[in-house]
Amino acid sequence: MSKVDLSVIILNFNTSELLDGALSSLEKIDKDNFNFEVIVADNGSKDGSIEMVKKKHPKVILVDNKANLGFAAGNNRAVPKSRGRLVLFLNSDTIVPKETLPFMVDYMDRNLGVGISTCKLVLASGELDPDCHRGFPTPWNSLCYFSGLSKLFPKSVLFNSYHMGQLDMTKTHEIDACVGAFLLTRREVGEKVGWWDEDYFFYGEDLEFCYRVKNLGLKIMYVPQVFITHLKGASSGLRRETAKITRVSPEVRRKVAKASIDAMKIFYQKHYEDKYPKILKWLIFVILGIKYQLRLRGIK
Repeated sequence: MSKVDLSVIILNFNTSELLDGALSSLEKIDKDNFNFEVIVADNGSKDGSIEMVKKKHPKVILVDNKANLGFAAGNNRAVPKSRGRLVLFLNSDTIVPKETLPFMVDYMDRNLGVGISTCKLVLASGELDPDCHRGFPTPWNSLCYFSGLSKLFPKSVLFNSYHMGQLDMTKTHEIDACVGAFLLTRREVGEKVGWWDEDYFFYGEDLEFCYRVKNLGLKIMYVPQVFITHLKGASSGLRRETAKITRVSPEVRRKVAKASIDAMKIFYQKHYEDKYPKILKWLIFVILGIKYQLRLRGIK
């Protein structure tokens, strides 16, 4: 099996129209000068996604997971089918300009101490997706984020380290974590950390991946010279700005909302259980419970 420079893995669950847009954008990249492959892992979609890929994008490698395995397990099933020395995990609700992937691969080749990199993610509104540029969710960072202090003081290292808002978003720099919507890593790095942790169903697995890579002594870098568009929430149904284009049922949205809260609890139990007083953990979990109830109220 011949090697390629980059494997792009896209996990899909009932986002046929969005997936079509993402794949169409990737097809505009000049393959004569850039060696990459695209793999779609489908989590049991019922909206004709697989049929759409076969008909409109026949060169894409399809992995049919048969059921909704979640983000981590769904992506993991596609990894053995990939050949790239670099692997990009990309959301289906993205649009990728043709210069972005060649630039990012070149960046990784020139910076061998980098274990993960991400480009700038731009929302449909034109604003930066803050989740592409994160600190780890320590108790203090989480309290500031969930209480709204981080929004009141967006440039403060004290109050907005959750999104590392004190840093210059126009310059390349090290971060703690990026979002799984665009996570570029090396094959050997993924193998060392065991790829995605399947204890997480949806959300949190990107923080876990980055945490493990950091523990290897490798850097995670934010590279804003290139970007992708992220139609955030269109695949999960939890964002107001993409509510009009989502096809996600209320039942799935409730499941995703619960998974997002569970993910934070799992991360705390794995990494912060013995580092901080139990009262802080209790307080965070109470806040997470309130956040979950508020999310449920917004789902109709």
